[in-house]
Amino acid sequence: QLQLVESGGDLVQPGGSLRLSCVASSFTLEYHPIGWFRRAPGKEREAISCISNTGERSSYTDSVKGRFTASRDNARNTVYLQMNSLRPEDTGVYYCAASTKQYSSDTYYNCTDFTFWGQGTQVTVSS
Repeated sequence: QLQLVESGGDLVQPGGSLRLSCVASSFTLEYHPIGWFRRAPGKEREAISCISNTGERSSYTDSVKGRFTASRDNARNTVYLQMNSLRPEDTGVYYCAASTKQYSSDTYYNCTDFTFWGQGTQVTVSS
């Protein structure tokens, strides 16, 4: 069965860091851009990051720019989201998803058309 599995979510104090992992099973991740999403309590799911299949390009929503960094190790079939300077408003369930379409220019990068999704991992930022 084709699936993605997220891990690394935890309870952390404001200002702390976490690294989320997204591992693919039964398919090769290196052919797919990967998006990271989160659903905060009582809110709609939002896209927060996308990383190209090669890892050379990435994009971030404004609220996480400069704090979150996506990376990938295609040899391990794994994508990561390093989250630093965490804030209470970063609390939520984080998901990764495999994309089938990406858009790139000198100044712009994004990915769309997500197919496989993970089950999510809970991140709670609280003192």
